[in-house]
Amino acid sequence: MAKQHEIETLIDERLDDEIGTIYKTAPYRVTLLYPSPYRIGMSSLGFQSLYRALNASDSIVCERAFLPDDTDRFRAARKPLFTYESKTYISEVDIIGVSVSYELEVLGLIEALELAGIPARATERSKRSWPLILIGGPITFANPLPIAPFADIMILGEADELIHIVCAMWFEAKDRASFYEKAATLPGVYIPHIHGEKLVPIAQSRDDLLPAYSVITTPHTELSNMHLVENARGCHRGCTFCVMRRTTNGGMRTFSPERVLSTIPDHAKRVGLVGAATMDHPKIKEIVRSIVESGREIGLSSLRADRLDDEFVGLLAQGGVRTLTVASDGASERMRKIAKKHIKEKHLKHAAELVARHGLKQLKLYMVFGYPEETEDDIHEMVEFVGELSSICKVALGMSPLVAKKRTPLDGEPFEDKKSLEKKIRIVHQGLGKSVDIRSTSVRWAWVEYQISQGGWDMADVAEAVYADGGGFAAWKRAIKKYKKTVVNITRPIDDRIRPGALMKDFDVSDLIG
Repeated sequence: MAKQHEIETLIDERLDDEIGTIYKTAPYRVTLLYPSPYRIGMSSLGFQSLYRALNASDSIVCERAFLPDDTDRFRAARKPLFTYESKTYISEVDIIGVSVSYELEVLGLIEALELAGIPARATERSKRSWPLILIGGPITFANPLPIAPFADIMILGEADELIHIVCAMWFEAKDRASFYEKAATLPGVYIPHIHGEKLVPIAQSRDDLLPAYSVITTPHTELSNMHLVENARGCHRGCTFCVMRRTTNGGMRTFSPERVLSTIPDHAKRVGLVGAATMDHPKIKEIVRSIVESGREIGLSSLRADRLDDEFVGLLAQGGVRTLTVASDGASERMRKIAKKHIKEKHLKHAAELVARHGLKQLKLYMVFGYPEETEDDIHEMVEFVGELSSICKVALGMSPLVAKKRTPLDGEPFEDKKSLEKKIRIVHQGLGKSVDIRSTSVRWAWVEYQISQGGWDMADVAEAVYADGGGFAAWKRAIKKYKKTVVNITRPIDDRIRPGALMKDFDVSDLIG
């Protein structure tokens, strides 16, 4: 009992520090479950936006649940997983909506359902009394098949519109069979036991339901006390490694400065602009200037070195930015051309000069390595160039091995040999270690991410075996060797997406929301 009291006290302290938490009652209960701890889940714009949108309905109360920070401690308290707002067991609600951001969260999903007392596999939840497990999130833009066996139903792509329709169907359904039959007709809805491993096209929401923005600010998160809002959705560029490239969901849709700024509450002291290509907004300076001149701090989720100029960096510095973060996403000019990144050395050098000119702390440079055709010569070129940058300003370098994703031109490319990747990392450390702060994503865990991202339903067998075996890297190696069999090709052409207004005519989304 003491452990349970401590856990509830921690949650209550977090709730006390939040601004914007929604407390209400309604006929139907939805829980949004994030399969990672609170500090990560509350940094998710999609998670927060759906929480706000679902609670805008008079018929729904939407509450939140997260994978506990210390799952062993939570398990020892002998109480099922519950929501933050009302401490309701999530096994007792009508719908559990799960937002999955990346492949390795599959273990968090399995553990969260176990802690809730809910069978992980959809095939074990045949009774109507079990909550509907609805899974969506960023992972659905690439390859949702590895987590599909844990879902009753999935929304692929943008859920802003579809989630209201799916919820209304479930509330009205008398049994699971009739619900599945009707829901399967919705474009953008994937039901594993009906569609098998053949995915439906990705959904795209209506623009009048956008932009997405957060409703809760909290200091206990990766983005402390920051209001999040998207100034654009999607991307018009064609980087070969990126899931959010222009072919994924209709390119880039921008929102007017007025719409973006109208979402910011009076209490917000910090504002984060979120998107795959925030700087490509034609009026980005106007948006940033308005935020900064209101006395707020500013943050952007992505900066392109070729779009930076003195005025813009000056605005960022005025808005409290101390680190300028850009991505080269290729070790050399040659590799950046292959990746279609179109960032040149002159752009990165100019970024470093702007850091120095405006008195910022450092330039943080992100790089993907391990592309097809990449050699050690490309790495040596990067080492020499980053060394030049470090003579202009302080530089921090982040390195991530390439993980080829579905729905990208690099789909199916093999993961580079572990020894080769680690040798490249050593070359960088030997050449830059004394002058640059170098941080590299684990090669081993990038390999696991790759295996999941290229898999099918067989990876659900792998994940369950890994979870039972302790969750470590060795467990992944053993399970992948034993269970992984499927090679899937789910890349779809640009015209195979679901456009706004293509949903069922029987449902008026504006009525469902309001």
